[in-house]
Amino acid sequence: MVTLYKAKAKTGLAKSTITLDIDNTDYEVNGLGRYKQKIAFVSGALKGEKVQAVVLEDKPGFLKAKTSKVLVAAAERQTPFCPHFHQCGGCQLQYLDNDQQRALKQQGVDQLIRHQTGLTSLPWQPMLTGADTHYRRKARLGVWYDKKTRQLSVGFRAEGSKAITAITECSMLSPLLSPAVTLLPPVIKALPDPAIITHLELFTAGEQPYVVVRHVKPLSAAQQQAFVESWPQAYFLGDDGSEQLQAWQTGTPTPAYTLAAQDITLQFAPGDFIQVNEAINQQMVSQALAWLQVNADDTILDLYAGIGNFSLALARSAKTVQGIEGVAKMVQQAATNAELNGLSNASFARADLHLPWPDAPWRRQRYTKVVLDPARAGALGAIEQISALKAAQILYISCNAATFARDANVLLGQGYQLQKLAGVDMFPHTSHLELMALFSLPAKK
Repeated sequence: MVTLYKAKAKTGLAKSTITLDIDNTDYEVNGLGRYKQKIAFVSGALKGEKVQAVVLEDKPGFLKAKTSKVLVAAAERQTPFCPHFHQCGGCQLQYLDNDQQRALKQQGVDQLIRHQTGLTSLPWQPMLTGADTHYRRKARLGVWYDKKTRQLSVGFRAEGSKAITAITECSMLSPLLSPAVTLLPPVIKALPDPAIITHLELFTAGEQPYVVVRHVKPLSAAQQQAFVESWPQAYFLGDDGSEQLQAWQTGTPTPAYTLAAQDITLQFAPGDFIQVNEAINQQMVSQALAWLQVNADDTILDLYAGIGNFSLALARSAKTVQGIEGVAKMVQQAATNAELNGLSNASFARADLHLPWPDAPWRRQRYTKVVLDPARAGALGAIEQISALKAAQILYISCNAATFARDANVLLGQGYQLQKLAGVDMFPHTSHLELMALFSLPAKK
């Protein structure tokens, strides 16, 4: 009988509970501690605390864990104000005052960027801040119906899980959207098969709430009307998985928002990307114009342009603005918005910016300034092509400090200098801090 070698099963620490002393926090305000020879990143823990934590991941050089019990609390720890805090994964930092959240996030980001770039100090400008509650003009509510227990859950995903936490309130939603949490679940539960509703997309356009109801089987006209009658102030659209949404009320207007400071109106489709924090978005656009000091001689390239959020505001003052976006329908929407605002000096084209750029007319132009606002993955594959343009100024809007630091290294290596950097508190009570950074080439002697 031949005995085959069988490797021993790995016994890692995942799911076990460990006790840690927290020495510091990182750029996402995770506590930092050590367990034996490994560094531990611990959500829900603060510097100076002793905590028990459940290990979520056991990697060769580090652990990821979640605080299960605070044994010794930091003086600044406070009681979260949301009744769903311990289940919902939406607002991780409510155990801190928001001013302290901002300070710790910027402190962590500062350490990360200096470590990655070798810069000894960063040119921080005042953080863009606003209301720390009721700021979300867009949100997605998950819907889950357990057929065995006949329990319906409408809410947000639990932290680190696919499970839906049923909520009765949300302090982050715009007051215009808050009624959805209480008015819509009874309508879903009254359906013969509530499981056909998978999620609800909520957003506001000006002072008007909209709801996109995602359903995997057809809804009758009477069932659609039940949704409408439950919340008559909102416009409802059905999403059956096809590319065309169905308006459930006659005369449903095209959604739009305004940049009042620049006198810009931007129409958008429900699936288009818009910033969730309207007040902060306006501050970002205004700061972009102020930092770049846009003038009538400027030819500006706006990358990851979306529906024209930055492009059209820039076009108010620039000679020309060329927007580039990867999603074809948003390219068309941006062009429509330019026409809507009477801006003939703004044009838009489609390109995958992470691949080698095409030999298109926009590629052969010279630009005095470049703006980019990529997704969390940053501008990997594009940043080298951006730096090769040798524009005098580059304004980088980032939603991920780690990928920003990586891309900043490329620009610094090509001779750019980091002149201004500001935190953007787009998502209060979360671990996220967005950034605006201005890079400039030194003037030629």
